[in-house]
Amino acid sequence: MEIADLLVAWRPLLATALGVAGLLYLILARHVNAFAALLVAALTTGLAAGLAPVAVLESVQNGFAGVLGFIAVIVGLGALLGTYLEASGGAAALARSIVGERPPGPAGIAIGFVGLVIAIPVFFDVGLILLFPLIRALALKAGKAPLYFGLPLLAGLATAHAFIPPTPGPVAVADILGVEIGLVIVCGIMAGIPAMLIAGPFFARFADDRGWLPDRLEGDSARSKAEIRPGLAVRAMISIAVPILLIVAAAIAAQFGWDNAAIAFVGHPFVALLLGCGLAAWVLRPQDSLGKARLTEGLSRALEPTAVILLVTGAGGAFKQVLVDTGAGAMMAEGFLAFGLGPIVAGFLLAALVRVAQGSATVAMLTAAGLCAPLAQAAGLQGWDLARMVIAIAAGASVISHVNDSGFWLVSRYFGLSAGETLKTWTIASTLVGLIGFVSVLLLGLVL
Repeated sequence: MEIADLLVAWRPLLATALGVAGLLYLILARHVNAFAALLVAALTTGLAAGLAPVAVLESVQNGFAGVLGFIAVIVGLGALLGTYLEASGGAAALARSIVGERPPGPAGIAIGFVGLVIAIPVFFDVGLILLFPLIRALALKAGKAPLYFGLPLLAGLATAHAFIPPTPGPVAVADILGVEIGLVIVCGIMAGIPAMLIAGPFFARFADDRGWLPDRLEGDSARSKAEIRPGLAVRAMISIAVPILLIVAAAIAAQFGWDNAAIAFVGHPFVALLLGCGLAAWVLRPQDSLGKARLTEGLSRALEPTAVILLVTGAGGAFKQVLVDTGAGAMMAEGFLAFGLGPIVAGFLLAALVRVAQGSATVAMLTAAGLCAPLAQAAGLQGWDLARMVIAIAAGASVISHVNDSGFWLVSRYFGLSAGETLKTWTIASTLVGLIGFVSVLLLGLVL
């Protein structure tokens, strides 16, 4: 076959390679917003692959709408639920009740589980800001460096943020791959707990024994000063648990063929999260005027952080659809299969590469999901295997948080760390989250 024929045959793959390279160049070198960069990459990839201009626009529109039609509602309701937990003081009360009066070792494990639970409805940065006063108090009480408790909290927050819906990343990947969110929740919890334990409390002890944890503390602890009312922690836990249990129950029922219209309805993420918000509004309602004002202000701004997330997610869906419509995704799937690289391993590696290159875990997850969706389809993955693939992609997108990640600088600021100290602590912890999560996903393949 002549070179000209090869170029024609490989045109979709070459266009995809140029599109991904251009995406990384725009984000890294030119500092273009990820939303705009993804749209540019989608349009140019489609045109370069040979699609007609009208077809490219239709592909982008269909991909954007197809993703947001499902995800926007979930992200919005999740943000509202998080606002009720934050403004009421329920999240802080839950954290204090879990940690209790435990000694430093068990308290580190407990604060890791706090992060794991709190980050299900609350974004990573909000969870850190919300619970930072608790970290300060634990450090002063135990005479330990703040990172001794901070690393377990951060590991829990990062794990839930990447692995457990209704956070935007895993929801978007699940939608792109076409898998039930309930199955993703189960796999995310099963892979997330060992990842959190090793990256958080176990690594914190290891680092503390070697003097790696600087004993400095900075940052604003003005957040989370709501009144801690009796029974508030239990009500907060119920508000988080009810929607998750409903979603999981519906997914498991569908997996085993237990057709029940009522379970399917209340277990749909839309309905389950709406019920969770209603329950939180009832059981976490403030009793004083200050609390009511705080809740009103929080609700008025609850959806502001979701706008950028939704736009980036939609643009990622558009890029994915272009890869599907050009046939590049199917060609890559055949290539990976020919080299014996399975979809779960490929998803982890691609997400890790994008994560290291441009910093955003969400962009890394969306890019890898778009590239690997045809691979999963070609391999015939279904049910639990697709859910495992979602977590593998999330694990790849969690590794090596470094200087191009906003979360890196948030951790640096709040714990008063230099860039080098942050690399030596938080970057290692985030990498352990991804690596242990990926190993757990591989092990889950033996039992699911």
